[in-house]
Amino acid sequence: MSVLRLPDAVQFGRGARAGIPVAVARLGRRAFVVADPVVAGMTEFAAALDGLKAAGVEAHVFTGVVPELPLDGIDAAVSAARDVRPDVVVGFGGGSALDLAKLVALLLVHPGPLSAYYGENAVPGPVLPVVAVPTTAGTGSEVTPVAVVSDPDRELKVGVSDAALVPRVAIVDPELTVGVPPSVTAASGIDALAHAVESYTAIERPPSWDAQLPIFVGHNRLSSVLALEAAHALGDALPRAVADGADLAAREQCAYGSLLAGMAFGSGGTHLAHALQYPIGALTHTPHGVGTGMMLPYVMAAIRPACAPRLSALGAALGAPATPDAAIDRVAEIRAAVGIPATLAEIGITRDQLPRIAELALGVTRLAGNSPRPATRELLLAILEAALTGDVSALT
Repeated sequence: MSVLRLPDAVQFGRGARAGIPVAVARLGRRAFVVADPVVAGMTEFAAALDGLKAAGVEAHVFTGVVPELPLDGIDAAVSAARDVRPDVVVGFGGGSALDLAKLVALLLVHPGPLSAYYGENAVPGPVLPVVAVPTTAGTGSEVTPVAVVSDPDRELKVGVSDAALVPRVAIVDPELTVGVPPSVTAASGIDALAHAVESYTAIERPPSWDAQLPIFVGHNRLSSVLALEAAHALGDALPRAVADGADLAAREQCAYGSLLAGMAFGSGGTHLAHALQYPIGALTHTPHGVGTGMMLPYVMAAIRPACAPRLSALGAALGAPATPDAAIDRVAEIRAAVGIPATLAEIGITRDQLPRIAELALGVTRLAGNSPRPATRELLLAILEAALTGDVSALT
């Protein structure tokens, strides 16, 4: 069984940003542009706005993007967009900017509260068209049906997952990532690697073609091809891009790997590293990719009994021997090379917090239920205990 949910067009390559005006003009004449504050000061962003004007598009820029997307920040963006009455939304920036653009496109068509759309397949119909232009190589949000928000009434992030959120056009220009700081390159890149690994190792479940499919359908033939190619691209390029941000070849490979990983997990889905990161991130206020990247080797070790052949294939894709141990070791090496912490203790988590983290992670059923090995409280506690001390061998 295979499922892919993708934009109408994906444009990838150096200089691809020149296609923004054409793509937007085909969808509407009044655009609401959501941009990171830093991105809004880039000459490339100014050039894109000039191009929109020349193409006859009236662009209104919103730069109030708040990292991790708290609800009040989303409300401010939607309020500003209602005044504009756009017929197309453009997301230009990192994952938060792209996710915010998706949510604006949703809430302009379907009234809130946003909580009505939490979970899977809860959006009642089409949203405004979105053109997504990422400036980091990591989230893959430019091609996924997911947007993640921080809800103060909950102890962890929550997601809106629906095929209606897939952008209409994704424009991925590796040159836009050249100025990204090493720490952001590392966190976003290791998150992309987690997308590839987890979508490839997700549970394989028989389809129910006569019913509404879940957004995350698990391991499948089409997404698996994309996931392995993404792992191959990222495994070599990510350490190079972090070490030398001006290495355009490495930046290009990271953007390519992130894009493919987004395509893969947009249908295959992620699982335990992401489920655990939701409460870990809420507790520590660390970047999302730091948590997923930190947890990834421990999760791989924990699921080994259920998918050793797939871990072996990942080892080969990452340039290591085709064995599960080599794959786990290689991911740990990449994590160390790009400066991601190796233990929960390093980011302030204590042993007494582990049971609550496990409980909250189990509640993220769209992720925990996608694990190839049944996600039990005992399994998650074992993963967390290993991650607290750094002892991967305790899981193998």
